[in-house]
Amino acid sequence: MAKKRLSGFWNFIARTLLRNRIITIGILLSITVFMGMQWKNMRFTYTEANLLPDHDSINIEYNHFLDIFGEEGNIIVLGVKDSTLFTPEKFNAWNRLSKQLNALPEITMVLSTENLQVLKKNIKEQKFDIAPLVNGKIDSQEKLDSISDQLFNKLPFYENLLYNKEDHTLRTVIYMDKEIVNTAVRKDFILNDFMPIIKSFKEETQLDIRASGMPYIRTLNAKTIVDEIPIFLAAALLVTSLIFFFFFRSFRATFISMVVVIIGVMWAFGLLGLLNYEITVLTAIIPPLIIVIGIPNCIFLINKYQQEYQKHNNQAKALQRVITKVGNATLMTNATTAAGFATFIITESQLLKQFGIVASINILLIFVLSLTIIPTIYSFMATPKTKHLKHLNRKWVDGFVLWLENIVRNRKISVYIAAICLLVLSIIGIYQIRVSGSLIEDMPKNTSFFDDIRFFEKEFDGIMPLEIMIDTKRRNGATKLPTLRRMNQLQTVIDENPNLSKAVSIVNLAKFAKQAYYNGNPKYYDLPTNQDQAFIASYIKNGGAETNMFTNFVDSTGQIVRITTFMKDLGTEEMEKVEEELKTEIDKVFPKERYNVTMTGKAYLFTKGTTYLIKNLIISLALAVLLIALLMAYMFRSFKMIIVSLIPNILPLLITGGMMGFLGIPLKPSTILVFSIAFGISVDDTIHFLAKYRQELKMNDWKIKKSVYAALRESGVSMFYTSIVLFFGFSVFMISSFGGTKALGGLVSFTLLIAMLSNLILLPTLLLSLEKNVANKEGFPEPNIDILDGDEIEDEIDEKHEGI
Repeated sequence: MAKKRLSGFWNFIARTLLRNRIITIGILLSITVFMGMQWKNMRFTYTEANLLPDHDSINIEYNHFLDIFGEEGNIIVLGVKDSTLFTPEKFNAWNRLSKQLNALPEITMVLSTENLQVLKKNIKEQKFDIAPLVNGKIDSQEKLDSISDQLFNKLPFYENLLYNKEDHTLRTVIYMDKEIVNTAVRKDFILNDFMPIIKSFKEETQLDIRASGMPYIRTLNAKTIVDEIPIFLAAALLVTSLIFFFFFRSFRATFISMVVVIIGVMWAFGLLGLLNYEITVLTAIIPPLIIVIGIPNCIFLINKYQQEYQKHNNQAKALQRVITKVGNATLMTNATTAAGFATFIITESQLLKQFGIVASINILLIFVLSLTIIPTIYSFMATPKTKHLKHLNRKWVDGFVLWLENIVRNRKISVYIAAICLLVLSIIGIYQIRVSGSLIEDMPKNTSFFDDIRFFEKEFDGIMPLEIMIDTKRRNGATKLPTLRRMNQLQTVIDENPNLSKAVSIVNLAKFAKQAYYNGNPKYYDLPTNQDQAFIASYIKNGGAETNMFTNFVDSTGQIVRITTFMKDLGTEEMEKVEEELKTEIDKVFPKERYNVTMTGKAYLFTKGTTYLIKNLIISLALAVLLIALLMAYMFRSFKMIIVSLIPNILPLLITGGMMGFLGIPLKPSTILVFSIAFGISVDDTIHFLAKYRQELKMNDWKIKKSVYAALRESGVSMFYTSIVLFFGFSVFMISSFGGTKALGGLVSFTLLIAMLSNLILLPTLLLSLEKNVANKEGFPEPNIDILDGDEIEDEIDEKHEGI
């Protein structure tokens, strides 16, 4: 009864669409215009992706840090490693650049040689005065040499902050207004003001100036994402249309399919605007993804239309049967694909949740567009000519299918041996996969800003902020000498770690104050003793100049203090080692009953977020397998058949995992997406094959072998067509300059190719081998849903009888 109602439903849809073609077109145009109007609401992300949920303790600690000290990712750095910088002309130009930047309203402070301050002891008033290192324009080499000597040899406070002593590399530290760091103003400032100034300076001085820092990196990274969207769209359209035309040799069929996917892309952008979602590195790939997934729908529907017309030369009947017979199939296959994406919704990461929502909805929308636009447009066109149907009888495709049939028929043992060998190798490879929590690993490596990141890693040991926040649990406890000594002990461990930069905190200021008290002698750059403290404290109390510097490192109550360091771009394993070393020292130095110490910062947050996300994505993959298995269970009503059908779809995932291990491709958010996406798409082939196999069983009086071979011949062509489109379509993402997007495209393409071969070779081989236990009438009962319409079976049976 349910199947009759379903069949009646699709007949109703077919009649409604074809009888109300003008209304259908009007509705589609109205929705498209509405979606186009939502484009104005699209916006690009101006914040880093927070992979942790809001309620996670690490996220809460980071937000607590921001509440006390404000945005910590607001630093831009400029660096120059060039001996010619230390000439009066170029050194003056370097200082003028700092002054020019400091005058900009978006900049709150610039720390450079131009305004570098030296503490001077004022014995008369018993306080510290601030004196500039550079006073006015430098007019002689001797004066510059004196300044250079003082900077590199007598001011250890600024070492690794403003200079690298070993290579004589100079750095300028620029603090952006914290209020604009996570807004569109940041982008406009970096692209329209900051970068032109730097370019002009390069041209004027011929110095190889390097720029980096989180605001700068984020802006150029986001710009690259935006710039790649039209490239992806154009490449996806070009590749899929060429392949489509190669298969069909029909301009009008290609044109119709392009209309479908272009409208699908417009709806995808519109949905992003309608939901007020930001365009991120993930949501940016949805529009080209819709093209890649939409074309197989077009292939399936147009191919069916032409097959039906070739049978009875009746256009109206052919169009109606396209809807009634293929409606279930396209709905189920798109539903399984959407389910693969929808599982990302269960993750508590907003980045993946939004990606899953938009992708899954748009996949279902492209199904609706395909099923309505293709029959509607064809109904206005002339009937297909002989040349349009030639592709249905291509000998080379028949040769490929015969080759597959020969393998299934004569090489069962070889198929199983190959599958087992691949399985074993894959498991070995999977154990070699490493997890990556790198913040910059996926960034485009062919850009100058990526080279600049590596430059600052080499010269200043990194630019990724890592913060340690210490709560002394008492007012003014941060400035007490015992606390400073404990902090100094921890900073020594940080300074000795090759992956971390020299730490900066009030400890450095206390050392600077002691050096100043002893008349600037660098050998006294050390923590004050108890005796020193008594004398130095009076200088500070009398309005010591360095007290103004405390505000960035201590909260207003003097209870909470921070230690700031910067880290190199580390993977998860290396970061865990750094974290373990620091936590061991923290536990040893800071008694828990007297201090609360937390490690935080953007780099730390991202690493922890990656680990969290990978665990969640593994769960989402398991859920995808379960959901799709349940969907197939409902369709085919056979538990045994579900197990058999999952094998050829899980094996490609394992092979891909093994390949990642052997090739050193790390497990990270971008690569683990591959498995859910590929599984959701590859199962489509299984559904098509089993639906056709079930149909053939009924037509061939449950003769297993005959039905398997017939299903292979019938399904092989469409499975081959769609898999080739998907393979080349996802390969388009490999042109991306982002490592994650490139890996996603390559791995999905590879997985789908293996899945096609697995479904065309391993699945029928399993059916033949297990025919007595599984592939029979008892093991494969009448399905709840006929993927291929029951009337079609009767028609084909009648045709066979007529042939007899």
